[in-house]
Parts: sequence; structure tokens; C-alpha cells
Amino acid sequence: MQRLSTQELLAEYHSGRRDFNEVDLSQAYLFQAQLSEANFSKSDLTDIHLPYANLSQTNFQNSILQAAELSHSQLYQACLANTNLRGAKLSRASLRFANLANADLTGADLQAADLSHANLSGANLSHANLANANLDNTNFTNTELTGANLFRARNFNLAATQVTPTTTLPDGHRLQEEDLPQNREPGE
Repeated sequence: MQRLSTQELLAEYHSGRRDFNEVDLSQAYLFQAQLSEANFSKSDLTDIHLPYANLSQTNFQNSILQAAELSHSQLYQACLANTNLRGAKLSRASLRFANLANADLTGADLQAADLSHANLSGANLSHANLANANLDNTNFTNTELTGANLFRARNFNLAATQVTPTTTLPDGHRLQEEDLPQNREPGE
């Protein structure tokens, strides 16, 4: 895996390079970086600092973004499928139409993030904080929500989601065991 410095990355991006497949940018500081439509698939971006960045239509598929700082970033139509985002900070990030299928978002901070029309199918959101997030038309098929906080999340569709008694719902309550779909009698 090629190690790139922040200066090398920015210089190469501004000269027209967009393919940064399998690079090591762990712990890089890229405040307000403009890196839209880049390819960072299979890259190590552990603990990267990218707040307020423009990462629209960027490919992070199969990358490591563990503990990344992505607050307030634009990730419109970004591909984050199969990405490790454990403990990532994505508060107020725009993830509209983003593909987060099978991503690991365990413990991620998604407070007030815009996840409208995002694909979170098969994602792990255990203990993630989605308080005040916009979840309009978000795909939660087979998504793990154990211990997730959805307090005041907007447009959350409970009927299309599997929650557990440890999931905090938008109204601040948790379902009781007897309220869970698998415990209901047919016809209820």
C-alpha cells in the first residue's frame, strides 16, 4: 500500500489524478479538502481528519475509515459499501443517496446527518448515534440497530426495520419484548 502525504495527495488530485486505490492516508489532516469523484477503494484512512470536505461521488468501497473525522462533510452519492467506519464522526454530514451497504458503523456518530435515500442495507449500526438524523427513504433492510440511538430522528420507518429492546426510538422509547414482530401472533 502506497503511503501518501497530504501535500502529495492534494497536488496529484489538483493535477487531475482521481485514482487513489489502495493508498495509506491514515491520520492525514485534510480540513475542507475538495476531493469529489476520487477513488479511495481499499485504502487505509484510519483516523483521517476530513471535516467540511467535499467528498461527493467519491468511492471508499472496502476502505478503512475507522475513527475518521468526517463531520459536516459532503458525501452525496458516495460509495461506502463494505467500509469500516467504526467510531467515525459523521455528525451533520450529508450522506444523501450514499451507498453504505454492509458498512460497519458500530459506535459511529451520525447526529443530525442527512441519510435521506441512503442505502444502509446489511450495515452494522450497533451503538451508533443517529439522533436528529434525516432518515427519509433510507434503506434499513437487514440493518443491525442493537443499542442505536434514533432519538428525534426524522422520517424513520419502523415497519421496514428490525429493532431490538436496546434501540432508542425517535420518540425516546424502547420497544418491549412483547412488541417485537417475532413475538406477535399471526394476524396481529
